[in-house]
Amino acid sequence: MIEVANRLKHVQEYYFSKKLREVAFLQSQGKPIINLGIGSPDLEPPFKATMLLKDSLDEEGANKYQSYQGLPELREEIANFYKKHYKVNLSGQTEVLPLLGSKEGIMHISMAFLNPGDEVLIPNPGYPTYSAVTKLLEAKPVFYDLKEDNHWLPDFIALERLDLSKVKIMWISYPHMPTGANAPNKFYDEVIAFGRRHNILIVNDNPYSFILNKKPISIMRYNHAKDVCLELNSFSKTFNMAGWRVGMLVGSYEHLNAVLKVKSNMDSGMFYAIQKGAIEALKCSDMWFVSLNSVYEQRRELIWKLAEALNCTYDEYATGMFVWAKLPPHLKSEEFTDLVLKEHSIFITPGTVFGSNGEGYVRFSLCSPEEQIKEAIARV
Repeated sequence: MIEVANRLKHVQEYYFSKKLREVAFLQSQGKPIINLGIGSPDLEPPFKATMLLKDSLDEEGANKYQSYQGLPELREEIANFYKKHYKVNLSGQTEVLPLLGSKEGIMHISMAFLNPGDEVLIPNPGYPTYSAVTKLLEAKPVFYDLKEDNHWLPDFIALERLDLSKVKIMWISYPHMPTGANAPNKFYDEVIAFGRRHNILIVNDNPYSFILNKKPISIMRYNHAKDVCLELNSFSKTFNMAGWRVGMLVGSYEHLNAVLKVKSNMDSGMFYAIQKGAIEALKCSDMWFVSLNSVYEQRRELIWKLAEALNCTYDEYATGMFVWAKLPPHLKSEEFTDLVLKEHSIFITPGTVFGSNGEGYVRFSLCSPEEQIKEAIARV
């Protein structure tokens, strides 16, 4: 076999890629596995979005290459969405960049701004892709602690003690994944000031702001944010369109233009019909979010019962698509989840997937029907 690139020696296959193969194998052996591990929405997208996607398939030019920047009307509708829901003014012409899912944005942003040897501030616990992409680009992850006793927020005093001379990017994500913690206004002012002080690009990954959250927040609404910030957002959770692969990046023209230089060399535009469906999704009324969250509220109540049955504790004020639960003392996350899978055929995620500070915690997904969650409770 031809030797692989050195960069692959520093990363592993994505946890869920491996674990879902194991789950699929158990299911093929007749095990009735209930999957409460992954955040893949099982609810339907907005009906009008789906219909417009279908209707657009026959439009002239629908099957041609599309603009690397997306349809102008999609960019304008994203700007309108930010204005309506976040009270943020953006230019659809210059400050919005549609993406093939926000996950690709993590790679594109990193490729646009990182050189080998640069350093990246990454939350612990946090989304594993931040560190994987950093390593793939031969930059260095510098993990910063998020802990329950500090409400899962960064300690800026501790950050200031670090040698920040090589840091180019800081990843943040509020509402936080996996804990569901929300950040106060003070935090956004602090992190923007931190980025300006040290010339660090602050990237807020913001896909969960509408899930069980009555006050969606964008970092772009705060003073001087466009100087040093980018924000990723997604249709996957907000509109149940995970498989459509539609995301967005917002920020200053200068920052987005750098990302576009990467993106335009990596893809040939988003499929026309998907863009048309995405435009319609963005026009959803507030009732869409009320209806969506009513389902998640009922599921969360049941997940809380399941967590209690497993002797776990949780924060009732957390938001987002997951329940982050603390294990009883002295239990290890992976040993616990393996035991639950073996004894009860329930797959939940060990907190250590998201970093060392996830030890002693597990994560339950809300992306399963009530009947399955009730069955999980009955098994326990």
